[in-house]
Amino acid sequence: MSRPHRNPRSPGRRSRSLTLVLAAALAAPLAWAAPAAARDTYPFRDPRLSVDARVDDLLGRLTLDEKVSLLHQYQPAIPRLGIGRFKTGTEALHGVAWSTDVHNNGAVVTAKGTVFPQSVGLGATWDPALVKKIGSAVGDEARGYNSENPDVWGLQLWAPVVNLLRDPRWGRNEEGYSEDPVLTGLLATAYGRGIEGDDPAHLRAAPVLKHYMANNNEIRRDQTSSSLRPRVKKEFDEVPFKIPLTNDAATGIMTSYNLVNGRPATVTPDAGGLVRSWSDRTLFNVTDAGAPNGLVNSQKYYPDLPTADAAVVKAGVDSFTTDDTNSSITVNAVKEALSRGLLAESDVDRAVGHILSIRVRLGEFDPGGGPYGKITKDVVDSPAHRALARKAAAEQMVLLKNQGGALPLSSGKVAVVGPLSNTLYTDWYSGSLPYKVTPLDGIRKRAGSVASSEGVDRIALKDVKTGKYIAGGTGSGAVLKTGPTSATDATTQFDVFDWGQGIVTLRSAANGKTVGRYNWGDTFANDQDQPNNWFVQQMFKLEKQDNGDYLLRYAGYEKAYDWADPAKTYVKTQDDGTLALTTKDGASTFSKDVISSGIDSAVKAVTGAGAAVVVVGSMPFINGREDHDRTTMALAEGQSELIKAVRKANPNTVVVVENSYPTTLNWEQENVPAILWTTHAGAETGNALASILFGDESPSGKLPQTWYRSESDLPDILEYDIIKSNRTYQYFQGKPLYPFGHGLSYTTFRYGKPRLSSNSVGRNGTVTVTVPVTNTGKKVGDEVVQLYTHQQNSKVKQPVKKLRAFDKVHVAPGRTVTAKLTLRASDLAIWDVTRNKWTVEKAKQDLLIGSSSADIRQHTTLDVRGETIPDRDLSKTTRAADFDDQNGIQLVDETKVKGDAVAGAANSWLKFSDADLGTSAGKITARVAGTSATTIQVRLDGPNGPVAGTLNVPATGDEYTYKEITAQLGNAAGNHDVYLVFGGATRLSTFSLTR
Repeated sequence: MSRPHRNPRSPGRRSRSLTLVLAAALAAPLAWAAPAAARDTYPFRDPRLSVDARVDDLLGRLTLDEKVSLLHQYQPAIPRLGIGRFKTGTEALHGVAWSTDVHNNGAVVTAKGTVFPQSVGLGATWDPALVKKIGSAVGDEARGYNSENPDVWGLQLWAPVVNLLRDPRWGRNEEGYSEDPVLTGLLATAYGRGIEGDDPAHLRAAPVLKHYMANNNEIRRDQTSSSLRPRVKKEFDEVPFKIPLTNDAATGIMTSYNLVNGRPATVTPDAGGLVRSWSDRTLFNVTDAGAPNGLVNSQKYYPDLPTADAAVVKAGVDSFTTDDTNSSITVNAVKEALSRGLLAESDVDRAVGHILSIRVRLGEFDPGGGPYGKITKDVVDSPAHRALARKAAAEQMVLLKNQGGALPLSSGKVAVVGPLSNTLYTDWYSGSLPYKVTPLDGIRKRAGSVASSEGVDRIALKDVKTGKYIAGGTGSGAVLKTGPTSATDATTQFDVFDWGQGIVTLRSAANGKTVGRYNWGDTFANDQDQPNNWFVQQMFKLEKQDNGDYLLRYAGYEKAYDWADPAKTYVKTQDDGTLALTTKDGASTFSKDVISSGIDSAVKAVTGAGAAVVVVGSMPFINGREDHDRTTMALAEGQSELIKAVRKANPNTVVVVENSYPTTLNWEQENVPAILWTTHAGAETGNALASILFGDESPSGKLPQTWYRSESDLPDILEYDIIKSNRTYQYFQGKPLYPFGHGLSYTTFRYGKPRLSSNSVGRNGTVTVTVPVTNTGKKVGDEVVQLYTHQQNSKVKQPVKKLRAFDKVHVAPGRTVTAKLTLRASDLAIWDVTRNKWTVEKAKQDLLIGSSSADIRQHTTLDVRGETIPDRDLSKTTRAADFDDQNGIQLVDETKVKGDAVAGAANSWLKFSDADLGTSAGKITARVAGTSATTIQVRLDGPNGPVAGTLNVPATGDEYTYKEITAQLGNAAGNHDVYLVFGGATRLSTFSLTR
């Protein structure tokens, strides 16, 4: 989901066929006349019947108009059957977050309940049992809100996000669990099962997996295509969706904005085919917000909305999230599609049947709402949920470095400084906090006397021309105006928070509120608790001029959009003293008075303290989020300078990094004794942090993704081929700052010799690995024992290592527990592109057992009795997309309905390894499409190897009109790597080399 819904609903109708009209006319009087008692006896209200039987009964009672009306996010009531409204999509990523109000033009309504740590923090727990409990709490609170207002708080929850954290610069890094598909899949399964509840016939709430698929960039996200070769799609991107769906821990998918191999994911055929094959249950799939209209607008994939909406339904997506509350646009488009023969009523029935299946399972038509119908608002922010949030906040904290026993802290004098030391931030997908325990609050409760400073400059800005200072209001805030001629008045003073790359926020000293644009106008006010909303309007840049004065530049997120005036980004003082936007040439010049220095204040606070705790990090609405990727992983420049100053003043410095993504902490790793990472972890952050810092509990979090040393370690964010580009810990060839799975403890663990239930295994077998783990330290602790494999020999490029299983064990000092790790041989399968199937190869597997992907403590070997992949047989029709390597090609849509092809350009090539051409291959036959004539050369053993033949490719009219062409081959015999080298732009679907 991307945008809140705002527009009012405007219902629409269209005529149906004569047969349907007559049928409805005959049925309607009886249906409408049915009294309430009769409605209560309809079979669809009988919980003793099967879900399918109840759905069939209800579906048969609906008119076509009624069925079509259910395809939009806001499903209307059907009074004649006693059916109420149903709304899809309550956001519940790490707690119930927000929903939208059909009665108020789709305005956002924010929950005020339990906010758990961000998803990437839950990933750092490596604790499925804990995550299941959190899911259960979220499901209960969703029911609690629903009991109060079902029109707003629907029970289909759009969570969890299972997109893999392939690139840490992705703006939505905070929303995913991990870069690893298995860890992500298992945690998503736990969260989903918790949400659903344990009743086999009913759902507490209905989790939906986001976003299918390969959605890891926000830059031009609705126009870029994620190029997924089959191995990457099968072995990486599909896995975290498949695991929860196979385990009945999700009730559907949300399709993503991006294109995959040239086809918009909104119409992926996987929605109606592959995805549904993973589950024994009926799934209810939805689009992302506005995506159906994007098929016509930004993507220009279909000529009009009826064609696009028909394609969505036929692809297997059941519900349209679009046009805010105005369902009439979708309803009219679907009806037009029916009238034009683009859809049949059976297509509508299929989609509506999927929708009704989930509504039945939610207990909507059961007496009393089913087994979960008695849950009330009392569960929201309950003491039990607060305790669970406290536990989760502590368990997700990761100790990155601890030199010389810097941690845990003693109970002596502690100083707490930094811009995040005395605040807690929420993010786009969290609710508001019912209470706050900041890091300073938690440490002060634990340590008593604490010196503190936020370490930010307090400034005043004076209009050079008038000599008057900008002033804010008191109380809840007011419009900023120039007026005072002295900076001694608190209304003229603002605290400057540095978020990096020149972006700052200004917090009024008069009322503690953040400054931003007022109600989308040209004026500004100090009236917000924190930077917020879809278009963040509280960002500024202070641009120093050659003479030492400053221009105040407004940098709100809406300025990135073409509808915002790109020229008017600077602030000027108007005649009445208010501030307005203008061009750079028209901007007012301001002098900056530094009332107090943040670094000086922090240094004073930490000088003489037994330890200095510096809390730095991100503002989730600013430092990357949905619609905004990061271009750097570095800390804000001002925050880095603060750390250096504090470290110089106090050698016992502990840095707490509170953010949502890996950070390039190279200087800190070299110079600071201890570093702890936490996500924005909710109301209990301060209590949890204090318990870890002072050793009340030992840290147990492990990094769910690799922390790199530099952006130069990463390829372009749009490069999705993790195999070719050596992405993620699986293929990365360099040395990371902190490896995947890293996390220190206050105790030490010794790993004993692993034992295998068998030293060899068949392709369908299972091996159990047990490892004794001894706590050799003095504190009780939890250790995540991680099992990786590396295949010694393979037909294809294999990962350096790959996580297969893990076990989180609790070990008392001096005691030994046994970690149990289960490895199925089928988990070792690769996607064999030569035969389009999963294949377990015959090979020796190194079993690597350790405390992180780089800290391997034990090693053993397993013989896998798999198969040997035969040489390629190119005499059979071969998909061009099933290449082994490529250079300069893109995977594209073969047709608008299904299939992949490749699009080549001049000098691009495809490689097909180890092809057995026999005694001779006499010709090549290929299916090509394109708008211009070119060539495809067949070369052997290299892109510049001997030419075996040349295809003269004609222009076929357009990219979807394929033509079969042939060419003769010479000197093509024996075993070779076959290269297809493109002379220019064309599409290649399939080819074969035959005698």
